[in-house]
Parts: sequence; structure tokens; C-alpha cells
Amino acid sequence: MHSILRANCMRLRAPLVRMARRTLTKYTESHEWVKIDDGVATIGITDYAQNALGDVVYVEVPEVDAEVELDEVVGIVESVKSTSDIYTPLSGTIVDANQKVVENNKLINRSPEADGWLFKIKFSSQDELEKLLDAAQYKKLTEEGH
Repeated sequence: MHSILRANCMRLRAPLVRMARRTLTKYTESHEWVKIDDGVATIGITDYAQNALGDVVYVEVPEVDAEVELDEVVGIVESVKSTSDIYTPLSGTIVDANQKVVENNKLINRSPEADGWLFKIKFSSQDELEKLLDAAQYKKLTEEGH
């Protein structure tokens, strides 16, 4: 009887394992991070990029529902040192834009890879995702001073 209960418990747990969501973080050579969760990518600039920029004074994010193509300019981050275009690392539809960073652009300096995200995109190409850098590749890129 005990083994029957154990077998039933194992069958009940198995579907839960398959339902676990897969979250993946990738990076671009232009210093954006891309966090993938269930077909939607959240995108922002890396800590490395915000350090290079210095104090952010202006942020422009894309319009929700905009259809965008890979490497299209979708926003701007301006700092006391320079102005940088934000490129979309994936093609698709913008599903959300972080208005909090527009209203309080210091969020990018304080929390670039969390609260300082810029936009979310429902991406349309798995191939584009596979061309992005993983954490080890991005770390090597930044160590080389790129």
C-alpha cells in the first residue's frame, strides 16, 4: 500500500516539474540585458553601461504596441556625459514600457538590471534570441573593454 501511495505522489509531482517557467538572461554587444520569460523579453541597459554613462538625466522608451525590427532604435538614454540610442535586440511587438524610468530616470543608475528596465517585447524570432550573448560571453566582452 505504501508503495502505491508513493507512486501516486510521484505522478502528481511530475506535471509540476514540466510546468516550471524558464527564465533566461542574455546580453548584447551594445550593453543591453535581455531577460526572457514565457515568450516575452524584458530589456534594459546593463550595470556596465550605466557606469559608463554616469548620471542619467533623460530617458525615452518606445510606444506600447509598436512593431519593431532587430537593431531598430527604440529609445534614448541621455546622461551628463553623452546620449545613447537604445536598440531593440529582438524583433516583435512592444507590450510594455517602463514609465517609471521616464519619470525618475535615476532608477537606471540605482537599479539598471531590475527596477530600471526599459521595455518588454513579445519577440517573434527564436533565431535572434540564440544570437545574443550569455553571461560568460558578456563578462569577457566587458573585461576586454568593449
